[in-house]
Amino acid sequence: MLSILHAILRRYESSRSRAYVMQLGPFKLTLINDGVFRLDGGSMFGAVPRTLWQKVKPPDEHNRILMTTNSLLVECGADLLLIDTGIGGRLDARARAMFGLEEGAERLPAAIRRAGYELGDISHVLLTHLHFDHCGWNTRDDSAGRPTPTFPKARYWLERGEVEHARHPNRRDRSSYEPRNWEPLFEAGVVELFDDRAEPIAGVEACKAPGHNADMCIVLIDGGKSEDGSPNKAVWWADLVPTVAHVPFPWIMGFDLFPLQTMENKEKWLPQAAAENWLCFFGHEADEPVGRLVESKPGRYAAIPVAMS
Repeated sequence: MLSILHAILRRYESSRSRAYVMQLGPFKLTLINDGVFRLDGGSMFGAVPRTLWQKVKPPDEHNRILMTTNSLLVECGADLLLIDTGIGGRLDARARAMFGLEEGAERLPAAIRRAGYELGDISHVLLTHLHFDHCGWNTRDDSAGRPTPTFPKARYWLERGEVEHARHPNRRDRSSYEPRNWEPLFEAGVVELFDDRAEPIAGVEACKAPGHNADMCIVLIDGGKSEDGSPNKAVWWADLVPTVAHVPFPWIMGFDLFPLQTMENKEKWLPQAAAENWLCFFGHEADEPVGRLVESKPGRYAAIPVAMS
């Protein structure tokens, strides 16, 4: 079992030197990440028995599965938008060990530069939600130890209800929120709050899709029409479908606060993504983070990997 996991890790590590780039109509899409990490497999698959999920996501000796914190750069004209900002650099040694973070691994700022951009090039940061593994590089500490915006010229787009909950979390999800990841943004005056939907740049829309929590969003990217007249769209699934293994409707994370809403939103969005052949980005998928959905059997869907250049 461990040899399988190590093979996956080697395959993923070898792919990190590639440029994950694709053109979608007027948008240049670049997939980057904040490094690999690991979470408990039972928590990631909830009611799904280990005998099933370990076939597609083999665990390590601590029952953790290999994951990533993917982000997406969306370039169009003078705009450069970043979707989600990874785990960040503030976790202490105990947390880094618990999540299996690799010392010395490339982190998000370096990945942005390797993709050919500078941190100051980013004009918009769109957060699907405020869990620490999705907004960790929103800020970083300056030389005096004060948290400041990592992307100095960006407007940060946050869903209003998610901010309200992040400021008053419940006992179950309190550990998922770190105020230093967003409160300094308000102090700096760089936040754009929205309700349910937002379109930071034309054709890129955040849509609320609750289930993981009450206010999480997925992101739809509309690239217009293909040459054959079919829709040319992409979707960032965030934690609605965090990995390709979570495509089946009942395969839902144990972390989700509202699992029946997760399933309802999967039943709403996944058939449309399959019918219109959307390009799908899976925010925590380590092995095949980009794919398209097909209906393998009536009412059952699977992800087919897509190679990016």
